[in-house]
Amino acid sequence: MATVPIPARRVVTTFDAASKHERIENKPILVRMVRRTVTRAFGAWLRLSTPVVTGWGWYPNVEPYVGYGTEDYSRLICRTVFAPRHARSGELTRGIRGMLAVPAPHRQVRIAIDGMPLETVQVGKSESYDRFDHRRDTASEYAISDTSGYLDLVAEHRLEPGIHRVTYQVHDRRPVSANLFTIPARAKVGIISDVDDTIMITQAPTLWKAAYNLLFLNPKKKASVPGMSVLFTKLADLYPDAPFFYLSTSPWNVESSIRHFIIDHGFPEGPLLLRDLDPRPKTFVPTGPQHKLEFAEQLMADFPDMKFILIGDDGQKDPTTYATITRRYPGRIIAIGIRQLSPRELSPLSVASGTTATQPMPVTDVPVFTGPTGANLMKTMLPYLKQHTV
Repeated sequence: MATVPIPARRVVTTFDAASKHERIENKPILVRMVRRTVTRAFGAWLRLSTPVVTGWGWYPNVEPYVGYGTEDYSRLICRTVFAPRHARSGELTRGIRGMLAVPAPHRQVRIAIDGMPLETVQVGKSESYDRFDHRRDTASEYAISDTSGYLDLVAEHRLEPGIHRVTYQVHDRRPVSANLFTIPARAKVGIISDVDDTIMITQAPTLWKAAYNLLFLNPKKKASVPGMSVLFTKLADLYPDAPFFYLSTSPWNVESSIRHFIIDHGFPEGPLLLRDLDPRPKTFVPTGPQHKLEFAEQLMADFPDMKFILIGDDGQKDPTTYATITRRYPGRIIAIGIRQLSPRELSPLSVASGTTATQPMPVTDVPVFTGPTGANLMKTMLPYLKQHTV
């Protein structure tokens, strides 16, 4: 059946974009030296690993990520990586396998939404663009991934609210697909939630424990924070049209692990907003708070009529980050929920020294609810939200 291609464009986004504060040239000399070392290490890994995996007979494949958008446009994100011939995209794997994924840069990707192809002239590298090649008759039929294999597009179209399917295909591979959450214009409330130690126990304040949980722990054994899935289900019941955005400083490499966790533990499904681990395209590695702040700002711009509930934990800098968002966007935040970490989840050095690794509660114009579990948050947060429904 004939179809009319959906126009798409290379997205102008704040997703891990280097702010003035984060640019490498504005950092102290020691920081610049460390970051350039990391950048060179990534380049060396790419130069060494690519010929090895191609020698093994691996081919470019697409790792699709959950997209989101409105009834007028959708934001689509995927990554091209090398994989064995019979590899299946999106499989649940240990984090270490995802972290060692070898990017397949500058690959042509054909994209369709519910079978309708996208038409785009996006070509080139991240943060720079090549001239359009008029010699190619099929140039508008595909998009090209960047230096790290990532592809971030905005498709302009009309879709009914709900969950749709996006398919991605590279040469000599079968199409792969991911969900696309189309958020209705009538949705007035959205939930932005941290992942690490907010819904999933990772013990992020303790570096070695966090690394083990991220890289080596069996994904099926990841533990949920008690009561948080019930809290989120209650929020979904209270706001039936509310989208859930899961924000994490974890890299896209472990997207499948987090996505399977959300499904297996009964959390409402929604887009994952993760971090580009590879610093080469932008010559910087974004800090956790900066990454979260930029994604939150992007959501504020994507949904200007929506108000948000922010949920995080006090083990890193969520209280400070959420307070900053509240100040920058007055009237856009309904409430903040902060999960308080237990002593076992804190850094042993902090406990031994009598200091705390947690962040103080933010001072804002919106109510802040705290508690060590989802059940504690429900006791105070839900009654307030029921009395102040939007």
